[in-house]
Amino acid sequence: MRVSVVQMSPGADKFQNIGQARSLVDNLVAEQRPGLVALPEIWSCLGGDRAQKFAAAEPLPAPGETGGEAYEFLRALAIHNKIFVHGGSIGERDGEKIYNTTLVFSPEGRELARYRKIHLFDITTPDGQGYRESATYGAGEQVVTCDLGELRLGLAICYDMRFPELFLALRRRNVDLIMLPAAFTLQTGKDHWEVLLRARAIETQCWVAAPACCGPHKDGAGDTRFTYGHSMIVDPWGHVVARASDGVGFASATIDKTYMARVRANMPVLEHRKLA
Repeated sequence: MRVSVVQMSPGADKFQNIGQARSLVDNLVAEQRPGLVALPEIWSCLGGDRAQKFAAAEPLPAPGETGGEAYEFLRALAIHNKIFVHGGSIGERDGEKIYNTTLVFSPEGRELARYRKIHLFDITTPDGQGYRESATYGAGEQVVTCDLGELRLGLAICYDMRFPELFLALRRRNVDLIMLPAAFTLQTGKDHWEVLLRARAIETQCWVAAPACCGPHKDGAGDTRFTYGHSMIVDPWGHVVARASDGVGFASATIDKTYMARVRANMPVLEHRKLA
């Protein structure tokens, strides 16, 4: 299957972000004809204050029922283009909480999976900027996979990449491709983004695809923050086989399960594992 990761530069305006995503995916599908398209983390509302994030978030419907603007946009992308769509992540409103949630749709518009980000980004970057994702979002608890035809997909989001036990759990569920949408900070991204993506691919012997946000956005206090971009696709040996340029755009690669099987057969690390 040919897989494409979309690199966006979103802000806090949900409808402008939907327009940007639509334009990028239209161009991507016309140019590269992928079978699976993936958007970045929280592309529907990046930045802004807590009230803006809640206003942009959507209650998710029961599968098969009608959802909000971002939900229906993702479903329509799948149906119109006859492709699988990994919706990066959007804000999911559930009562008084919101979650950073991935949605996956089939070419027929059927919801295949939803995953709530497990590990929340509560850190201070080297330049002194603080991030407290838990002040706005709740944490997920479930490891989630889904099948896209013969391709089994594992789901993770951004900061999850620093916790290899999640990726081991996905590998044990026999996934072929791990999708990792992100809005990685510039400060952490320049040092850790590529090396962590390659490490997760090498240790799981899976394909890893990472659509990312890039460029500036305003936080709730009106300060400018920067995301790193550098969306990429990494093969099971740890080679970067596709990478987006600076700015909005996309990158594509074909997922070769035969190559993955050969890597695993030649170095059966899962069979050799001694500790949990």
